[in-house]
Amino acid sequence: MHVFVTGATGWVGSAVVKDLIEAGHTVSGLARSKHKAIELAAMGATIVEGDLEDAAVLKQAARNADAIIHTAFKHDFVHGAFDQDFSGFMESAAQDQRVIEFLGEVLAGSDRPLLVTSGLAGLPRGATEAELPNVGAPRKSETAARAVADRGVRAATVRLAPSVHGLGDYGFIAVLARLARQTGVSAYLEDGANCWSGVYRHDAARVYRLALESGTTESVYHAVADEAVPFRSIAEIVGRHLGLPVEARPREHFGWFAGMAGGNMAASSARTRALLGWSPVGPDLLSDLDQAAYYG
Repeated sequence: MHVFVTGATGWVGSAVVKDLIEAGHTVSGLARSKHKAIELAAMGATIVEGDLEDAAVLKQAARNADAIIHTAFKHDFVHGAFDQDFSGFMESAAQDQRVIEFLGEVLAGSDRPLLVTSGLAGLPRGATEAELPNVGAPRKSETAARAVADRGVRAATVRLAPSVHGLGDYGFIAVLARLARQTGVSAYLEDGANCWSGVYRHDAARVYRLALESGTTESVYHAVADEAVPFRSIAEIVGRHLGLPVEARPREHFGWFAGMAGGNMAASSARTRALLGWSPVGPDLLSDLDQAAYYG
């Protein structure tokens, strides 16, 4: 199968590319810079030069592929400071929705699948794959995927755990550690009993491939290994490795990150495991975080 991957040089996307190629598939991947393109080519992928604003480039790459995996999403927090207001997120969400819509247009009338990426924010604790997306959530990836599916496109969503972890992680755990360093405390909200899910990066990548290989029969898949990890437990490990106190703090302490820090993003992946034969093999979230190298 020839798979076109957006976000192919990102944290999740690069793992997806690696997994697909090792499984014998061919991959074309979107790369925004020559440096990233070199890394991607070294993995054995064909380079598609451009970014999410290059609609013509994306559409042509989609036409040439048997399937599309859309992992790209512009996250300002990756290199941003903690005092930012996260206002760029809304613009990124709108861009993401536009990309899904025109990828769906390319695939209309064919049986070629489209897998898009979303998260668990806004879903009830313990949510299953059958749970509908929160219509009030600012990110509309899954809503857009369902809309193109309603028009006959074989589209589905992979919901990622809030922590897609592994050494080199620059996602939400890195945000939490950076906040702890800046404020001098590894903090949690209230009693810290709200829970996150976690998944090892390469385990998450396999969900995408297995979904394609199984025929993309579902509307939602959950890339969730650890279903419910108390946020306080995460804060305790971060604090221990950084030599900082671990204490409760009000929402103001977290700034734009408060919704994530206090979120209950715990979900079941029972159906995904059963349908895809997916069994996570990587380290669990707390064991992975309990490495000094995670904080280097």
